Amino acid sequence: MTSNSRQQEPKKRVLVMTSVSAERDAVLRGLHNANGFDVLAGGVGPAAAAASTATALASAEYGLVVSAGIGGGFVGRTEVGSLVVANEIVAADLGAETPEGFCSLDKLGFGSTRFPVDATLVARVTEALHAAGLPVTTGPVLTVSTVTGTVATALELTSRVPGATAEVMEGYGVAIAAHNHGVPILEIRAISNPVGPRNRAAWRIEEALTMLESASSVLLEVLL
Repeated sequence: MTSNSRQQEPKKRVLVMTSVSAERDAVLRGLHNANGFDVLAGGVGPAAAAASTATALASAEYGLVVSAGIGGGFVGRTEVGSLVVANEIVAADLGAETPEGFCSLDKLGFGSTRFPVDATLVARVTEALHAAGLPVTTGPVLTVSTVTGTVATALELTSRVPGATAEVMEGYGVAIAAHNHGVPILEIRAISNPVGPRNRAAWRIEEALTMLESASSVLLEVLL
């Protein structure tokens, strides 16, 4: 390795975890195969995401983990085709049902369902996305094991986590693996559909993947 190539390599690599190959490929296109990033499709759901992320973190040293992909946006908070940068990653359905309602893992005393994201990092990424002309919102991103399919469930989730911006299936799994390895976490999502009743005609997956690609180009400038 030449001295010039050493200068081009970041001190610590960035691990980007997506759920499926279409998301991984969109991120890779945006990053233009840049040095310093490893992009993996870790599977769907928090368990697969946690296991895949933990395996990757055990095999190499990383300075940051990014959970990236597409997701649903809560009506009134985010628009289809826009971006969300999480300031908090929340396992929204991890807990117990009781006669009085949902009881989170935190209230049960068995751990935490929330991972705050470094405010300085969130601000830096959000400002860069704004500067690039990309529509972006910051707020809590909810991880669920079952995708919401009714208005009632969407309202219940936003009542549990006021200000919730998006719903996904992997963020908390990626975050807990990163936390256990002492590595900072960031989550970025492109919104492909509104959270609520399933209406495939309203999904804009290709548009969201294009937005994810654009966001990844900005990450290349911000994170390295």
